[in-house]
Amino acid sequence: MDLARSEVAARGRRRQAAARLALMAGPVAFFAVFFAYPVVAIVGRGLKDGDGWHLGRIGQVLADSGVRHVLWFTTWQALVSTALTLLVALPGAYVFARLDFPGKKVLRAVVTVPFVLPTVVVGTAFLALVGRGGLLDELWGVRLDTTVWAILLAHVFFNYAVVVRTVGGLWAQLDPRQEEAARMLGASRTAAWRTVTLPALAPAVAAAALMVFLFTFTSFGVVQILGGPAFATLEVEIYRQTADVFDLSTAAVLTMIQFVAVGAILAVHARTVRRRETALRLVDASLTARRPRGAGQWALLAGVLVTVAVLLVLPLAVLVERSLDAPGFASYRALTSADSGVFLVPPIEAIGTSLQYAVAATAIAVVIGGLAATALTRRDAGRLVRGFDALLMLPLGVSAVTVGFGFLIALDEPPLDLRSSWILVPLAQALVGVPFVVRTMLPVLRAVDPRLREAAAVLGASPWRVWREVDLPLVRRALLVAAGFAFAVSLGEFGATVFIARPDNPTLPVAVARLLGRPGETNYGQAMALSTILMVVCAVALLVLERLRTDRTGEF
Repeated sequence: MDLARSEVAARGRRRQAAARLALMAGPVAFFAVFFAYPVVAIVGRGLKDGDGWHLGRIGQVLADSGVRHVLWFTTWQALVSTALTLLVALPGAYVFARLDFPGKKVLRAVVTVPFVLPTVVVGTAFLALVGRGGLLDELWGVRLDTTVWAILLAHVFFNYAVVVRTVGGLWAQLDPRQEEAARMLGASRTAAWRTVTLPALAPAVAAAALMVFLFTFTSFGVVQILGGPAFATLEVEIYRQTADVFDLSTAAVLTMIQFVAVGAILAVHARTVRRRETALRLVDASLTARRPRGAGQWALLAGVLVTVAVLLVLPLAVLVERSLDAPGFASYRALTSADSGVFLVPPIEAIGTSLQYAVAATAIAVVIGGLAATALTRRDAGRLVRGFDALLMLPLGVSAVTVGFGFLIALDEPPLDLRSSWILVPLAQALVGVPFVVRTMLPVLRAVDPRLREAAAVLGASPWRVWREVDLPLVRRALLVAAGFAFAVSLGEFGATVFIARPDNPTLPVAVARLLGRPGETNYGQAMALSTILMVVCAVALLVLERLRTDRTGEF
């Protein structure tokens, strides 16, 4: 009898392995066609001509002292930005995960809104705060524009939600009784948290830190506006070499450098996180969030509220105030007219276009990312699967400028002639959304006790039924969170979309950037009005998402 059971279990494991490889086929094909092919095409265009490959150009670019300075600053500011974001946002993750207070859902949506704003809008908002004539200049005569501090603060503003939602999502589902048991055995509150909770949170913290590092490593709009000529990241330099100088060979080398650096970082991260992941006991998040108790928790809640108000709400308030500068809502009324010559259609139409693209991109990202996360669930998978885990994150680290130009060059002839198709924009947006889906779902999927899957397989359940009956009930909430992240990212994606969005169908970020790039108070007011509308649309979408997440699989 035991031998028969062992054989059944072995067959079940083999079926699970075969199903995992089958699940990988879709994501592999998607990334090969819509990521690897366009990137290789644009890099090849830069390093190859009629005379053959010019690989010596790589050494020439690396020998340039200016390029080395850009590499140093890109890495340094990304590390500091990541550390500051974790320092500021981890208390917020605890508050949203463990404390229950009035207005919590609204505040969670407010926290997420900055993340989906276009980086050019974030840079402009902070310029209004810390630049010439900004709030700090008016109140205390302090200016931080064209300094690294303005860039670091803007990065914390932009990435605060990544840490709060990624870490807080898992933290809310950790069984607090494990930490309470350690306390009963004599451990102090700090020791219990350090030895029980922190190791359990390590995968989520590492995933959040990775995403923050990648976003700041490839920062473009924020550095372009706040850094001035003194500071430039790799992304800014790639854009300058491509759009201003039109030196595709230098841009191609810089893209390769960024690609290799990000690949190395992802490999180290995947190895580190895999060693520290364990099966966790997940519980209903509604059982872990409680009203603040004691002076310490009330003080922590007050501190987080002040941080949110000063760091996140204040810049958003600047956007609203600037959009209302013109009397009689003139900036908003101007959005219904195409007479400015900036667009072929009234700017207000960018709202509907962005929503349609974002819905399509979300559907693509959830399907591709869900398949990939399911395939990566087992931590004892082979090297091929583990390498695929790291490759899924590469779109976050490769220049969006490169991806956008690659789409134009590679997808312009049969059988992939998509330059005139509306689906091109959602495909580019989905590339950025898929890593969020994977990184949001994977920690929860890996936290499911594998014995539950093995028991289902022993009873004869197919891999699909195992997923439906075992994994889905626990991961449903994470799936909704992943969809929300993908939708929000799609709304705010700018780097690649700016090159492929059609003039008669601009997205909101593209419309804002074009308006900001033209002189005149009217254009500036319209840009602030569109930014405010984008902020409101994102807030409403996130609030709806909060109300839809009524299942009892956890809180995020």
